Amino acid sequence: MTRTAFITGSAQGIGLAIACRLAANGWAIGLHGLASPAQQAEALARVRAAGASAVHFFEGDLREPQAVTGLAEAVLDWQGGVDVLVNNAGMQHTAPVTGMPPEVWQAVLAVNLSAAFLLMQALLPGMAQQGWGRVVNIASVHGLVASVHKAPYVASKFGLVGLTKVAALEMAESGVTVNALCPGWVETALIEPQIAARAERISGSRDEGMRSLVLEKQPSGRMSRPEEIAEAVAMLCGDWAHNLTGVALPIDGGWTAQ
Repeated sequence: MTRTAFITGSAQGIGLAIACRLAANGWAIGLHGLASPAQQAEALARVRAAGASAVHFFEGDLREPQAVTGLAEAVLDWQGGVDVLVNNAGMQHTAPVTGMPPEVWQAVLAVNLSAAFLLMQALLPGMAQQGWGRVVNIASVHGLVASVHKAPYVASKFGLVGLTKVAALEMAESGVTVNALCPGWVETALIEPQIAARAERISGSRDEGMRSLVLEKQPSGRMSRPEEIAEAVAMLCGDWAHNLTGVALPIDGGWTAQ
């Protein structure tokens, strides 16, 4: 069956990997992000090549509630409904609580939590009406445990896990499941500077720098790849997973087992 999936923050990284994996099912894929025309074109091409039956790139600043509402309307109009929503977009800013700019606090919560709430509010009724739907919220290991200097990020991810559980309970009899994934370290372009800095600090190779960085929190010593997170999303979207709901699933190499 051809379904329609919408993934926020899918111009690159984990979001794009999820889009490509779901495209392999032959689904229609809605992409989203703040990206240049060239980045949009590249993402669209990759998703088409992965097997999408249709693909469209949507823009919208998730910091603005009105923009999120307009985005939801545009996505619903595109294919007449949405079967799968993946709330992947996120932002982070590191600073101590006492030095965190209030406007940054508001922006991080808007993107990481409020946008997910507004999209779920807009898209869940259609899923419930048709008797099938999947919502996967990409939270973080920081939705389960905290780290210093990440107050808005941790607060937003804890909130996203809580929102996931509430929505799962409310949708329990509808055929719609709502789950969260909580990745630890994921190997993306965004963390390459941290890997390089650690490798230089220990006078080691890139792989040695990565392992040193990861082992501070993650006992496996290995990062996940975006494609591996995408496989977990695909699993949660399976028809067999109708009773897998309200879960906050760590993909963290033992981080939260300690």
